[in-house]
Amino acid sequence: MTLFVNRLTQLDASLWCPRRGLIGVSWYVDAELDGELGEDGMLFDFGQVKPWIKSRLDASADHTLLLPTRAPGISISECSEGISVRTSLPYTLEVRAPRQAFTLLPWQEITPERLADSLARELMKRPPPRVSDIRLRLREETIDGAAYTYSHGLKHHAGNCQRIAHGHRSRLHIWQHGERSPMLEARWAGHLDDRYLVDQGDIIDQAEPEIYPSLTSRYRAEQGRFQLRLPQERCIVLDSPTTVEHIAAWLARKIAEETGKPTRVQAFEGIDKGAIAEARP
Repeated sequence: MTLFVNRLTQLDASLWCPRRGLIGVSWYVDAELDGELGEDGMLFDFGQVKPWIKSRLDASADHTLLLPTRAPGISISECSEGISVRTSLPYTLEVRAPRQAFTLLPWQEITPERLADSLARELMKRPPPRVSDIRLRLREETIDGAAYTYSHGLKHHAGNCQRIAHGHRSRLHIWQHGERSPMLEARWAGHLDDRYLVDQGDIIDQAEPEIYPSLTSRYRAEQGRFQLRLPQERCIVLDSPTTVEHIAAWLARKIAEETGKPTRVQAFEGIDKGAIAEARP
């Protein structure tokens, strides 16, 4: 007998791609569980399936930086923060953070299919009674229109969002005069795509591009000390924390100032959640 649960939960993370660099990801998690029926006529109570799987994904890959440790140009070592990761391809990056901020995978590249199989194997190390096999599927939200990926960290967050390199794949909706503007949505999604959003207050070093074109941010949070260095061209600096509320407000102000029109922005943080902000020129 097989029990299935579609959209059981969602997984938000960042990953290092050998071609694109640091990108944000958001996936639906679908699950199938094989096993024998119990005397109650059930394999596994739906009310127990969702929290059991979700709690284990939350404690593993969710809101971490997924790293293919055998990708070209990656080196990993211990440091005072926990782990130091350095890359050279497709560009230079350095992340220093506690161990739980990373998911280290002995691969050359991360794919949703391979990650799903790996997570399912971890779940099967301590399966629920009567469950003989677990299969997971990670899939992106279907988005008709503008979408972008971004990474960030929120030092004041009480949960795992405080990790300096986690991310999302998000929709972007922009209204002017009561109508959606696909042109503006595509333009701004392109501007934000595959970027790291950073709070100006966390920057400790921002060198002149002609000297050393990098940006370094650092902060201490409940889980420990975090530091990240990226090329400036990969970063977008906000004068506020990079919560989705501030992202929406920042976008609304920028677009209203640029176009001279009242603007309403619906910024998503991954799948089916986000913030709405309005601004006037």
